[in-house]
Amino acid sequence: LGILLSLLVPAHTTRSPDCGGILTPSGLRYLAEVSKPHAESVLRRDLMAPPAPAPSPASPSRNQITSVKVAKFSLTLIPDTGLRLSIEVDLGITSAPSTTKEMRLSILADLHVDMNPEGNLELVTSECKPTLEEVQSTKETERSAPHKSSGSDVDKQINVEKICLEVSKLLLFPNERLMSLAAPFPITPSCQVQYLPLAAPMYSEQGIIISLQTTFQVAGTVIPLPVSPVPFSMPEPASSSPSHLILAFSEHFYTSLFSALEESGALNVSLLSSLTTATLAERITQMGSLFQEDLPVVLQAVTRSSPHVVLEEDKAIVQLFLTAQIGAGSSLFQSFLSVNVDVAARLHLSVADTRMIISVAAIEDIELSLATSDVGPILAALLEELFLPTIREEVPAQINKVLRQGVFLPHIASFTYTDVNITIHKDYVLIPCNLQQEARTG
Repeated sequence: LGILLSLLVPAHTTRSPDCGGILTPSGLRYLAEVSKPHAESVLRRDLMAPPAPAPSPASPSRNQITSVKVAKFSLTLIPDTGLRLSIEVDLGITSAPSTTKEMRLSILADLHVDMNPEGNLELVTSECKPTLEEVQSTKETERSAPHKSSGSDVDKQINVEKICLEVSKLLLFPNERLMSLAAPFPITPSCQVQYLPLAAPMYSEQGIIISLQTTFQVAGTVIPLPVSPVPFSMPEPASSSPSHLILAFSEHFYTSLFSALEESGALNVSLLSSLTTATLAERITQMGSLFQEDLPVVLQAVTRSSPHVVLEEDKAIVQLFLTAQIGAGSSLFQSFLSVNVDVAARLHLSVADTRMIISVAAIEDIELSLATSDVGPILAALLEELFLPTIREEVPAQINKVLRQGVFLPHIASFTYTDVNITIHKDYVLIPCNLQQEARTG
């Protein structure tokens, strides 16, 4: 994770990462494991295609590949360079009705992930070496050492150049899936999040490191967000992680998220109090002259400045700065008090599928102060007695309703996250998790 420190120091204020991820060597092993059956089906389709008809009856019968089995499929990390893909394929070949021989097709390819001009990540093959060998079988020894094929019809039939050209398609995360990483995801009906790769990934012994910048859209427009005052950095772990993937999110990411929600109006909430104008008139005498009939009291809370999230060890706090108009009437709202409400609430973070579920777990601190009043001066103690219970209960409930769908994490299509362990540190959140291929439906 140490390399993430250099990656995540902003080069420009407009292009600064606020989250990132490391795909670890164990994550690569998992991707190789789930790619193996996929590679076998692709190679079977390509290699076992019916041969072209012979040009004349006198032509000798062609070799026919009758079986394709992937014996080995591995992905290994080459620090500072990229990935090495190693595949061994056992081929059963029939050249005449009674003659069957075995061949071994070995493919060694070097891959890396580039950033294309459109800003998407794509898998690129830098080198590919295929070799085709005949495997000799006898009754005494089932298989002896392979030896090089003599370059017969089989070599001509297997288009090794074509296999090398499309070798990245043997993996389960081709470029269409890599592009899905940067797709916009909904948070609320009017608010979306998008993770944009800032550069091609880096390769270290700890894994493939990707730095991302989050943008938020409100009603289809990218909104400007607070600039991160501190470059995002993370310490190195004590040992290599057994998790497939480690995601990291800065304090700035969470502040930006709540700022986007505020910009979209999602944090403006209407809170129904258990009070009525008649019960209030018993404590505030001027109420009686304002309202002749007994009406329910409503608090309409709007944000008066951007929210802020603070991350400490094992603790995430959101600070909300609201102004609550307190009034009555269902069809025609008539405000009689305006109260500034500053809330500090603890956040609970969890992961379900590929979404981060954020909820307000408990309010740690609330401050109420009178802004304006149409019913005369009111002591702070009375304000708190009358309205604190409603605010304490209803503000978290309303915000949790807004956030209940969760916030999509950066992910590639058809993979989900399991075995998630979230740790909150000062200035950042770490999410080690495992990848799991989603079961195909239909």
